[in-house]
Amino acid sequence: MYNQVLINKRIKPFKRKIEVSSDKSLSIRCVLLASQAIGVSKISNLLISEDVINTLKVIKKLGVNYKQKGNNLEINGFGINGFNIKKKTIINAGNSGTLARLILGLLVKIDQKVKLVGDKSLSKRDFSRVTEPLKLFGVNVKSKNNSLPVEIQGTKFLRPINYIENKGSAQCKSAVMLAALNAPGITKIKAKKSRNHTEILFKELNIPIKIKSKDNYDHIEIEGLKQFQSFNYSIPGDISSSAFFIVLTLLSNKSEIVISKININKSRIGIIKILNKMNAKIKYKNKKIYKGEETADLHVKSVNKLKPVNCPSSLNSSAIDEFIVIFLIAAKANGISIFRNLSELNKKESPRLDIAIKFLSMIGIKVIRKKDNIKIYGNPNLKLKGKYVVKDFLKDHRVFMMSCIAAVTFGGNWKIYDKDSINTSFPKFLKILKNLGAKIN
Repeated sequence: MYNQVLINKRIKPFKRKIEVSSDKSLSIRCVLLASQAIGVSKISNLLISEDVINTLKVIKKLGVNYKQKGNNLEINGFGINGFNIKKKTIINAGNSGTLARLILGLLVKIDQKVKLVGDKSLSKRDFSRVTEPLKLFGVNVKSKNNSLPVEIQGTKFLRPINYIENKGSAQCKSAVMLAALNAPGITKIKAKKSRNHTEILFKELNIPIKIKSKDNYDHIEIEGLKQFQSFNYSIPGDISSSAFFIVLTLLSNKSEIVISKININKSRIGIIKILNKMNAKIKYKNKKIYKGEETADLHVKSVNKLKPVNCPSSLNSSAIDEFIVIFLIAAKANGISIFRNLSELNKKESPRLDIAIKFLSMIGIKVIRKKDNIKIYGNPNLKLKGKYVVKDFLKDHRVFMMSCIAAVTFGGNWKIYDKDSINTSFPKFLKILKNLGAKIN
């Protein structure tokens, strides 16, 4: 089977209710925290994707056993620093930045050397933003060129730290939070606002944590060496996976969709706020609070007139994984959309800001870039008729999915490579897209 899809027809109007894949961020965090809890944790509706499967492989290699039946999981944890590992252990995070950075935070007390590796894409990403604060705890961490592979050897003589996270990276903040579990005393973190699933889970698990918000930062205090008990958790739907079908509906004619049981955590809904500024009118229904996380059904309808946006950079961290598909809305908007301070986009699975600009230029959309700021000159009459090939984008799952949405809404003849990349986060993507009526070969 070829690792590519062919699309040469626009999608017809649809009116459907769908369920997307479970939240990847929560799936990985729940597995890692269950590995540190005392007793058997039960996780249901787990995302079954390559990133989560790699997370399970990693905890097993570190001596934590689990039972899996479909997307239901039981993990038998032995408490904080309950790993039991062999000498010269090598763990593979695959493509997952979340797994790679967070697991380092849990290895700070292991007295054996552990080597962390990943795939070609992950091995190009910056790990100094995690290894540097871990060194402050007293941990021996080594890497060449601040990238993978990373060698880590923990210490029994950890010390709490004061740490400033000013990138707005939830992965870096969470790695330090997890390391703090093993450190005596109180670790203090001043973190630029980013997704806060780890903080919410800490609260739900009664891990001693204090949080105060001030300006654009959260001030977090964590008291270490406090064991916590096993837990039950049902993972809600992923807003990042929903994003592609939100944009699909907005760009399609006379269409309507309901995406059920989605996590609408305030640190994740930047895309909703941005698109509603662009005349999307996305609505929440059946709102509920589940273990500190807010969930709802998303109601979306087609929009005839999309407005440009002067996007507040304060929304960047809460939309960082969705910008690449938000740009498709800007491409069809009636005017010039402005986005600022997007340097973090180039720190993802691929240099997404660079790729997005190339992609928009390929489909005839004018983009002006100054450093990490861009202006997108929208064309409300955008209809494509040419041939388009999307290839060599470092097998980025979100680039592949964004390209498919562009193909079925803008028209043209498309050949889109790296189909298997969706297994990272959203294996059901093409199946759902076809069920909505998209013609994909």
